[in-house]
Amino acid sequence: MESLGKIIKEHPFFENLIPEYIELIAGCASLVKFDEGHMVLKEGETADNFYLVRNGKIALQIKLPNHEAVILDTIGEGQVVGWSWLFAPYQTHFDARALESTRAISFDGKCLRKKIDQDHNLGFHIMTQFVKIIQNRLQATRLKLIDLYNAGK
Repeated sequence: MESLGKIIKEHPFFENLIPEYIELIAGCASLVKFDEGHMVLKEGETADNFYLVRNGKIALQIKLPNHEAVILDTIGEGQVVGWSWLFAPYQTHFDARALESTRAISFDGKCLRKKIDQDHNLGFHIMTQFVKIIQNRLQATRLKLIDLYNAGK
């Protein structure tokens, strides 16, 4: 069986992280599996985790009044779900639902925040990676909202 550190190192999100940090953060990680339909994150709940998707698909969605949930983005292999664990008040901003059976690496946000507080270089690397994700998600959300607006005309 592969070590958790090796699995983390091979994930694109952490591919440039130095080996000492891989082992450090592996202590905050565990392997998880979500069945189709499982709610991985719920908007407004406490954000204690983030997930590196190994395989499967997870929908990021929002609830709209008097409408079905709108899928803003679909996250698949090699991507990350959840960034709210990194920023106070540590509450999720979207729902995340498994669209199919999905395997991921779950990271305990409280555990990682402690490690980041102790090593700001680790924190800088993780923050840099998450800023890229946030930027991409904001752009995807913007495009989805334009589509919704145009469809309503």
